[in-house]
Amino acid sequence: MTLRSAPSRSSPSQPDGAAALVWYATIVAIGLNLRPLLTSISPLMATIRHDTGLSFSGASLLTSLPVVAMGLGAFGTGWLARRLGDTRGVALGLVAIAAAVGARAFAASGGALMFTAVAAGAGVAAIQALLPAVMKQRFAHRVPLAMGLFSASIMGGGGLGASLSPLVARAGNSWHGALAVWALPAVAALGLWLWLNRGNRRGRDAGTAPASTAAQSAAPVPVWRKRRAWTLGLHFGLVNGGYTSLVAWLPAYYQQHGASVEASGSLLAAMTVFQAASALLLPLAAARFADRRPWLIAGLCAQWIGVVGLAAWPEAAPLLWVAAAGAGLGGTFSVTLVTALDHSGDHRIAARLVAFVQGLGFVIAALAPLVAGRVRDLTGGFTAAWIMLAVSITAMIVLTLAFSPRSYGRWLGIHGSASLDAV
Repeated sequence: MTLRSAPSRSSPSQPDGAAALVWYATIVAIGLNLRPLLTSISPLMATIRHDTGLSFSGASLLTSLPVVAMGLGAFGTGWLARRLGDTRGVALGLVAIAAAVGARAFAASGGALMFTAVAAGAGVAAIQALLPAVMKQRFAHRVPLAMGLFSASIMGGGGLGASLSPLVARAGNSWHGALAVWALPAVAALGLWLWLNRGNRRGRDAGTAPASTAAQSAAPVPVWRKRRAWTLGLHFGLVNGGYTSLVAWLPAYYQQHGASVEASGSLLAAMTVFQAASALLLPLAAARFADRRPWLIAGLCAQWIGVVGLAAWPEAAPLLWVAAAGAGLGGTFSVTLVTALDHSGDHRIAARLVAFVQGLGFVIAALAPLVAGRVRDLTGGFTAAWIMLAVSITAMIVLTLAFSPRSYGRWLGIHGSASLDAV
């Protein structure tokens, strides 16, 4: 059995050849900006804590607050899309990231850093919720490739933030500059996005269908009332809870084991390399199959192996553990979003589902580094936090069994609205 996602009637012509390559390059350029605001802080956490007086629990807010903003902000992207359109909404998200990250050059207190974290997280929320809808619309039959590139670039940007920030801090003798420098790629991505969409009018962002058609298509789907939306959101949240915990505390964990700031940052960067590779390759491997569950379970198992290795044998093979955890995190992240998009062939309905999934998911994920930081304060180490993470991954493996392709149409409560055809 194969799965076809019928494109919505409002879909524009699908880009091919050089036009498709430009679109893919733009998606990658934007994705690279969505994680350095998190990962640039982690390797420099000890210095930042020393200069700002933040506790471990307080410092964890620098990672969890933007994730909360990603989640809560995703719930408002429907209003943003209606008011501004997808193109302007994505542009506004890039402006927010560039302004907030650039302001870190002058942030002298923990409170100021937290404000920039929230503002940048809100920008990321707009992009993560709106750009998948654009990809669903423009790449209706190549969603796994587009989503894989987007997810891989997100992970790759996280790796760049972790690996380059300590070098910039050492070269400039300032952690402020090492955090603020990540405003530059956001400005570059904004310029590329505006150039690609030059001449777009607000009404063309959502396609060329009449407003009555769009309303007719999207109105019957109250996403927040659907159990499947909550299940997907929980799944996505627990996946990203593993990511936010490792981004926040993996360098600190290995610094406790004697690693330098540069070496611990390199481990985090290595993890994101494997994340990026898996985020691209796993959805491509799953693209020809209607059932995404085996690929989700494979990613979760890899993540479980990595986390258990970190807890039980941290110094035995650190690169192996971060490679397994990273591959599991990256692949599961992108395939979970592809699975959510699978639930409807109409890009408007798919956008609403993905926005809800990310909104709920990132709010859940924001709690993970807070819990890990609190566990560290209470126990003096992170082993208990990794064990808790392994238990949650086990629960996710069981939850994945619910995502049968035969259930995709039923989540709407209106048979046929999902535009999914089994042949």
